[in-house]
This record gives sequence, C-alpha cells and structure tokens, in this order.
Amino acid sequence: MTAQRDDTLAAGAVTAPRSSATGKVSASDVSVFYGEKQALFDVSLDMPDRMVTALIGPSGCGKSTFLRCINRMNDTIPGARVNGRIIIDGEDVNDRQVDPVLLRARVGMVFQKPNPFPKSIFENVAYGPRIHGFATSKSELADIVESSLKRAGLWKEVSDRLLAPGTSLSGGQQQRLVIARAIAVSPEVILMDEPCSALDPIATAKIEELIDDLRSQYCIVIVTHSMAQAARVSQRTAFFHMGAVVEAGATDEIFTNPRDTRTQDYITGRFG
Repeated sequence: MTAQRDDTLAAGAVTAPRSSATGKVSASDVSVFYGEKQALFDVSLDMPDRMVTALIGPSGCGKSTFLRCINRMNDTIPGARVNGRIIIDGEDVNDRQVDPVLLRARVGMVFQKPNPFPKSIFENVAYGPRIHGFATSKSELADIVESSLKRAGLWKEVSDRLLAPGTSLSGGQQQRLVIARAIAVSPEVILMDEPCSALDPIATAKIEELIDDLRSQYCIVIVTHSMAQAARVSQRTAFFHMGAVVEAGATDEIFTNPRDTRTQDYITGRFG
C-alpha cells in the first residue's frame, strides 16, 4: 500500500456503515490483486434485489474490477486473485463447487461497448437459452426470443427483420439487443459497465428507461461516470476511491447529504 493511500485511509476510509438494505448480492471484505498490485481493498457492500445500485468514482478506482468479481469475470485474467466473499442468495460465488458458466447465466453482464455476436438478431437472443437447454422446441425458443426483445424494448423495431445481422443495428439498438440476450436466460442479477458511454443522448435515454423498467424484476448493478445518470436510474449508490468504498447508501442521501468530504468533492466536480 502506498504512502498516499495510507494518508487517505488515515483521514477515514469509510464514514458510512454497511448498507442496512437486504442484499440480493452481498460482498464482504473483497480484495483483488493483479499479480503483486492490489486493486481493491476490503470492499463490503450490499446490493438489494429489485433496485439499481450505482457504483461511482474516478477512473481507476476499482468500480469495474468489483463488478467483474460478482460473476467471476476476473477468473479470465492471468494473475488475478480475489479474497473475501460475495454471496448471492446465500451462496458464495467463489466456492469451488460453483460453475462459472452457470453463474454467468444467473448474473448477466452488459459491457461498455455493445458486443452483439456475429449472428442474426434472432440467434443473438436464442444462443443462451439454446446452450442452457431452456427451450425444448423451436416454438418455445421463438417465444423466449420475442419475450426478451419485448422486455428490452426492441421488439417493435426488429420484429420484421429477425434474420438480419445484430451488427446491422444502431449502437443503441445493439446495446438493447445485448440486454435482451442477457435476460433471455432468466438471470437474477444484471451487471452493467458504463452501458451508455458509447451512445448518443437519445439512445442513452432509452437505455435508462429500460433500466428503470427492468429493476422491478432484477437486482441491477451499474458502473457509471455520469453523476446525473446515477441520480436518475439508481436507488442505492456506492462511491469508490482508490480501491475502497468510501461511502454507500440511498442515492438521494449520497447526492444531497454525503457524510465524507471526498464524496462531496467528487460529486461537486472538485476532482475525478
């Protein structure tokens, strides 16, 4: 740990206690190492069901690293090591008996840049249910695709061109297609890593409306650099700084009455 980090922690690393909200996902003392470099320091955070939890903070503060811990995406990075516990409905995701492939069906992920498969719109959504055996017939698979596209707010725009390539869609449509692909396997948690950063304001507004609609069914955790977006879409917010959670709580409280000066300084644009 660097001297700079020691000074920061001495000023008070966490001024708010752990969230009192019931967590669909609960992280306890999660630390992440990439080789000898430590990227996260003892992160504890509850992320409730049927709510959106926003992770905010300056670039390089550990938000995306923490997000990737929830569905074990860090497993794919050579030299990465995760300590601590992340519990989803009583089960530790890092337990050796947990199959990462099945975990990622339960915990869907939407990345910063839309990444549809080089397949048709239909096959993009059908891929997950097919490989996981969720459909027993072509008609059942078609029903899942239609339902998922409707829930992603995309059906009306693509229903007459399901065989067209997913990559032929606009950026905002591609991102909604990726969300439809994620929810097609009936996940319990949806992770979103800067899902609107590559989109124009109109497409961003549609994604934010979709997030608001989906939160009634899922636990959603979103990383965003946009303070306005966090305020609009989330009910809970956690502020990350230098690999630690400084403060977490109800979004309106974090934005209007933060308890740590670092949170106040970041929200008001004094750094970050």
